[in-house]
Amino acid sequence: MQVADKGSTTSLNGQDLRVGIVQARFNVAITDKLAEACLAELAALGVSRKHIRHVKVPGALEVPVALMAMADSEDFDALVALGCIIRGETYHFELVANESGGGVTRVSLDHQIPIANAILTVENEAQAWARAEEKGRDAARVAIEMANLMEDLT
Repeated sequence: MQVADKGSTTSLNGQDLRVGIVQARFNVAITDKLAEACLAELAALGVSRKHIRHVKVPGALEVPVALMAMADSEDFDALVALGCIIRGETYHFELVANESGGGVTRVSLDHQIPIANAILTVENEAQAWARAEEKGRDAARVAIEMANLMEDLT
């Protein structure tokens, strides 16, 4: 599969790519749906199950440190962050959303590895469910597209 945009074409062929997935367990039913959709899409894009490492961490704040360990290993072409942060009545939502997002970006930039950030930040559980499946699939496509792009750029 190819993605065309303004004259350039980026491959969505995941064959021989190695992908690491870090999934937060907080709001586990939703993050399991994200993971299920992501894994199914990776398979559809040709990523072999043996080339996928899927780990779980307690929550969104722990996702970046696991991503960092994966990036440090240099065993992956792309990484995926999965989580779900639902707004509550306190400032904690903003703290977790901002710090987890910043951590994911920092790992990506520091290690020059693509990370598809599918940590949902939503107002309520209904919004999370409405987005989970598509966002999981999107994360897989972003990871593969960016891994192939990075290969082309180096």
